[in-house]
Amino acid sequence: MKNFRLRAFLTGSALILSMFFTAGCSSSSEQDRPAEKNGKITMGFSMATLQEERWQRDMDILVAKAKTKGAEVIVQNANNNSDDQIKQVKYLLDKNIDILFIVPQDSEKSAEAVDLAKKKGIKVICYDRLIKNANVDFYVSFDNTKVGEYMASLMVSKVPIGDYIIINGAKTDYNSYMYNEGYKNILNKYIYDKSIKIVDEIWANDWRPEDSFKCVEKALQSGKKIDAILAANDSLAGAAIEALAEQQLAGKVLVAGHDADISGCQRVAEGTQLLTIYKPIDQLAEKAVDVAFGLLKNNYYACNTYISDGENDIPFAKVDPIVVTKYNLVDTVISDGFHRLEDVYLNVPRNRWPDK
Repeated sequence: MKNFRLRAFLTGSALILSMFFTAGCSSSSEQDRPAEKNGKITMGFSMATLQEERWQRDMDILVAKAKTKGAEVIVQNANNNSDDQIKQVKYLLDKNIDILFIVPQDSEKSAEAVDLAKKKGIKVICYDRLIKNANVDFYVSFDNTKVGEYMASLMVSKVPIGDYIIINGAKTDYNSYMYNEGYKNILNKYIYDKSIKIVDEIWANDWRPEDSFKCVEKALQSGKKIDAILAANDSLAGAAIEALAEQQLAGKVLVAGHDADISGCQRVAEGTQLLTIYKPIDQLAEKAVDVAFGLLKNNYYACNTYISDGENDIPFAKVDPIVVTKYNLVDTVISDGFHRLEDVYLNVPRNRWPDK
């Protein structure tokens, strides 16, 4: 536990310092660009966190995609603090941005940031995470319910009878509820007929891995039998696996995560994690930039897919996730260039590496 906490602290400190789209969403021709102030469009990108590897990728890729189209992106990272995020949005608006991307830290409190932008006539695109009851201009994300369904479907194919733990993400992140909805869409039948029992279910505050570790550690110490764990991302899955490893159960209890972080993919290759979910971030970032230009140019971006924010139907550009197991690592994250083969198989004996 001490080693885990130390690693979590060092990782967090270092970071502080530092498939496809649904038919029906389309943009107009890019030949004409929106009117640019001082010859350049400025986009604000308010990020809830850079704690996980995937968010660093989102930031880097979106900034690069925007740059290729002649736009500048000003990035702010709230480090999982919703009050700081509001202050940072005010800062971005004071910089006279043309449009705002936001990954909300809190799905409800962030409505204040949307209101601030609207008062200045700035359109808001929710990036990956939805803000509730805020009537943003667009939502660009993955099919998050399907993420949960994919994870649970593969798990029940391997463990149709047994005791499960569910480790959800943060309650302040609406995606966590969509993943959970996906799990339950698959699990409810098995729970109803008593072939699967949920022996514990938690919500990790601010997606903290230590909450996952403590949950699994407590279950094991209390003598609970665990057959499968559904963890809402790879960091939570990794912490659960570390707790299992202390009891020599890593690889024996099946664990699912998602995001296809390098550590998650390495565990899949090693056999301690059953699956992860690959979400093509480059496609998501490109779609987000396309939507932004469409809204700036025409005040419109054609889309026939919508999602409710609780009060309003929000246009939704959706990307399908991809299940990754030890059998298709090469054909998914490696062939796409998301990770290198030598990095994914770093901890696997060379004679067990697949052919490139």
